[in-house]
Amino acid sequence: MGDAFIRHIELLGYEKRFFPSQHYVYMFLVKWNDLSEKVIYRRFTEIYEFHKALKEMFPIESGDINMENRIIPHLPAPKWFDGQRSTQNRQGTLAEYCYTLVNLPHKISRCLHVVNFFKVRHDDMNPVTDSQIKKPEVFLLPKDAKKNPSDITGPIVLQTYRAIADYEKSSTSEMALKAGDMVDVVEKSESGWWFCQLKNKRGWVPAAYLEPMDGPDESEEQEPNYAGEQYIVQKSYTAMEEDELTLKEGDTVEVIHKLLDGWWVIRKDETTGYYPSMYLQKAGKVNTSVKSELRNRSAPPRRSTIRNAKSIHKQSRKQISQETYRRNSRKYIQSRKKMKENFQKVANVIIEKNEQEENKPKAQPAVPPRPSKDLILNRCTESTRRKIL
Repeated sequence: MGDAFIRHIELLGYEKRFFPSQHYVYMFLVKWNDLSEKVIYRRFTEIYEFHKALKEMFPIESGDINMENRIIPHLPAPKWFDGQRSTQNRQGTLAEYCYTLVNLPHKISRCLHVVNFFKVRHDDMNPVTDSQIKKPEVFLLPKDAKKNPSDITGPIVLQTYRAIADYEKSSTSEMALKAGDMVDVVEKSESGWWFCQLKNKRGWVPAAYLEPMDGPDESEEQEPNYAGEQYIVQKSYTAMEEDELTLKEGDTVEVIHKLLDGWWVIRKDETTGYYPSMYLQKAGKVNTSVKSELRNRSAPPRRSTIRNAKSIHKQSRKQISQETYRRNSRKYIQSRKKMKENFQKVANVIIEKNEQEENKPKAQPAVPPRPSKDLILNRCTESTRRKIL
């Protein structure tokens, strides 16, 4: 593999930190050419110093010689005092700056200055903190409001979950857990991998290894939708358990229950079973990068496969059996089939009536009776009366 370069930089939001003194750092998700994803934290003063050095390295592209040749994006200088309002309002500009930066010619976007600035540092993984000072406040940028900084959320009260078993990480982007660890969830991905933080550590964790504190069940989990949503299989998978399905790339399925652990219940014809959500893509949605990224990613473990799981809740999680899914699914399919049949019957009756009306012989106009001689003499003109005399 060649030199490392950045595929994409996404602004996630910012943190308000209190150690060693109050300050703000921006959170970026950096996606690299080896398909790894890293979260880094940078102060705006650092970003601006990086920007100034980049302009000095490329004077033509920065417009120092001729402004018409400028392709390096503008970035406003830091204010004398950067408070929360300026940190928040700057997000739209910063997100646009990162997007433009990555799409510049390779001699700029892939130069060592850019690569080194966005590499993970030691303090990205282990930020300096003080246990006596309150935890940082996280302000996330909504995914549907990247260009509208006024829609920023916060401060975010991160949800706390407990690890039900030990988990050994299998990549550098993941985070290891011990049973009983209390983690804060920063992001819940549909894939079943959640981005969490534990004291000074951050990384991706399988949702199946976590349980909410207020009860065994997830309040955010949706009810089954037996009407189903159409999805296309992006990666083949061979069932490892009896309640899973084996499918091939390109198969069309219907998703009837989206579960937070990343294993969705799907329907293929009249058969139902679990399938990794990260191997599915909604029908009609085009995403060319999905297939290449899936080659290096694996589905998260299922909760039913975890050994020595220890919950703090007396009651177990509510779980719908595949038999119930199949039974309710069959009922829905049958009712949908009956509705189609009834609709077709009504349509056929209407068509038949229309055909009968069209084939019915049209009534001929009646010939009026010939008027009597007295009627003609009394009502017709002189010329007409002469003809009968």
